[in-house]
Amino acid sequence: MESKRPPPSPLVDTYVVPGDVVLDLSEMTNQTIKLGTGLRQEGDTIQATSAGILRLSKPNKYWVESSQKRYVPSVEDTVLGVVVDTKPDNFVVDIKGPHLAFLPVLAFEGGTRRNIPKFEIGTLIYARVVKANIIMNPELSCMDATGKAAEFGQLKDGYMFDTSTGMSRMLLSSPTCPVLEALGKKLSFEIAVGLNGRVWVNAPAPNTVILVSNAIMRSESLSGIQQRAMVENLLERLS
Repeated sequence: MESKRPPPSPLVDTYVVPGDVVLDLSEMTNQTIKLGTGLRQEGDTIQATSAGILRLSKPNKYWVESSQKRYVPSVEDTVLGVVVDTKPDNFVVDIKGPHLAFLPVLAFEGGTRRNIPKFEIGTLIYARVVKANIIMNPELSCMDATGKAAEFGQLKDGYMFDTSTGMSRMLLSSPTCPVLEALGKKLSFEIAVGLNGRVWVNAPAPNTVILVSNAIMRSESLSGIQQRAMVENLLERLS
């Protein structure tokens, strides 16, 4: 979809429902628009296919953010997956979508037949969606677009919990969402967030893992000010 640098859709950050036209492509030339979850092209228009808040990740990726448990994979999503089976050519991975995903055994930096990772059933993987459509199993990769491992691969230790897809997107938003900003000022921890509604937290101290996880799970329905106040209360109990 080609367009000139268009102004953002006037519906960005507002509630849309299936059938709403969010962009008119006939008015655009010379720029690629990227579509995420909840949107599709119908002729010269981009329409919503699910209800939620229309979001824009500048410069040009649109998606509909809805707080739901069910995840619909989209190319370039980062996900947390659990290995449920191993095949000669693929790991079979549960990513909370309509279909199980395939992670090719060679989809790792420097991957060859001689150094295939050994993942047991139940292994937690941080990966990137590279192929996705409604009727086929999604395909994952543990490399970034340049072929580097980056942050992708097996996540060891720590604690993984489920949340809504809307919460996941909030945690990945820029600037940093208030709950993570407040936690990061006082605590040292690692976090990986999947757009499929899974979050992994790890820290040297188990009580830090518990506090961070509880803070995130409680924050979805809170405003930024309320999130910061909630973190302060949790930290007071820890001290």
